[in-house]
Order: sequence, then structure tokens, then C-alpha cells
Amino acid sequence: MFRAMLSALLPGQCEVCHTWPARALCEACVSRFAQPVSRCEGCALPLMGAAVCGACLAHPPPWQRCLAAVDYGYPWSGVVGRFKFEQAPGWATTLAQLMRSAPWVEPALDDADVLLPMPLSIERLKERGYNQALLLAQALAPEKVQARTLLRTRHTRTQSELPLTERLSNVNGAFAVEPTQRAALAGKRVVLVDDVMTTGASLRAAAQPLQQAGVAHLTCLVLARTPAPHDET
Repeated sequence: MFRAMLSALLPGQCEVCHTWPARALCEACVSRFAQPVSRCEGCALPLMGAAVCGACLAHPPPWQRCLAAVDYGYPWSGVVGRFKFEQAPGWATTLAQLMRSAPWVEPALDDADVLLPMPLSIERLKERGYNQALLLAQALAPEKVQARTLLRTRHTRTQSELPLTERLSNVNGAFAVEPTQRAALAGKRVVLVDDVMTTGASLRAAAQPLQQAGVAHLTCLVLARTPAPHDET
């Protein structure tokens, strides 16, 4: 793990174009593959000419805003996969910088009282060794992160293993607010941080106990948004 962290922090090849010497993501690739995109405020899908898409107008999500830095496709799906599954936690700093560069992210972080990472189950945490959402949150605004406020109450099947119709039921009731922290969340502006959003089922399930705790404003912030509803992680 130490070697993986060094490889992401020290000069070397760009992960995308393999230019050397370069940062983990060279400026040319960021400029080419991470151009700002106009997105729906409700679901963060690409949207031109309006603030909110028709689906979110008809069925408003349980948050006030959803922000995403990039689409979950080439080259970002490979980068996220390495970060999550190949023992490369050092990528968190680079990817958090990418998130900060997305429209409206800086104001959301500045206005937030609390950053909450999407929690992992104990089983998943043992398997992976770290929570990638927590690492991203700590790289974004470490002084605002609360790592033990939003809890995962049970282990669930990996979302990508399930058809879309089963994803919400899979995570329904899988999150809770730590009882001693409920009162402290009331009236607060919260940013909920995750790595990838596809259908939004996990974020919706996590938003429910936050609403019940009286959060005044909830922003979902993800690194990558799938352009079509498949392969949520």
C-alpha cells in the first residue's frame, strides 16, 4: 500500500496517456477528458438548457443538489477502479483536486458545515482495507469530515451485481445516523461524498436518515456519474 501511495504522489507516468515525467494525471489529459459539463442539479446527468431534468422535476430527489466531476467512462472508470480495487489510496488527493475543479463544488464545500463520506460495511472495509469515499472527503475538506456520523447498518450485495429494479431495495434501510450525532446535524448544511453514482439508489438510501435527523440542506458530491444507469458501485 505504501508503494501504491508513493506511485500516485511522486512524478512518473500519467495514468491516462503514459507521458513521462508527469503527475498521476497530466494537465493535458485533465484538459481533454475533464471539461466542465452542464448537469442536472438533481441527478448530475449531462443537461443542456435547463437547471433540472424532467425526471427530477417529476420525482424530486431527497437532496437539494447533486454534483459530479466527470462521467464514469474512459478514462475515469479505469482510474476509479485502480483507486478502489488495486490498493492505491494515494489517488485520493489527485481525484479530490479533480472534483474541486468541477462547477459549483468549491462553493458547496465552503458553505458546508459537515462532510459525510458514504460508509462501507465492516465486511467490505476488511476486504478493501480503506473507504475510498472517506479518503476523498478528507482530501476535499479534512476539517469538516465526520467519519462516524453516517453508519452502514448491514452488509449488502454489490450494486453492480443487481438489476436496476433491485438496487433500491438492496440498500433500503442500510444506513443510519449515529444516535449521539442526530441533534448535531439538525439545521446543518451537509455534503455527502461518494466515488461513483449510477442510479443513485445508495445515495437515496443514505439521504433518508439524514432527512430524518433534520439536515437543512443536502448536497451529494461524487467523483464520477455514469451517463446511463448501469454498473453502479
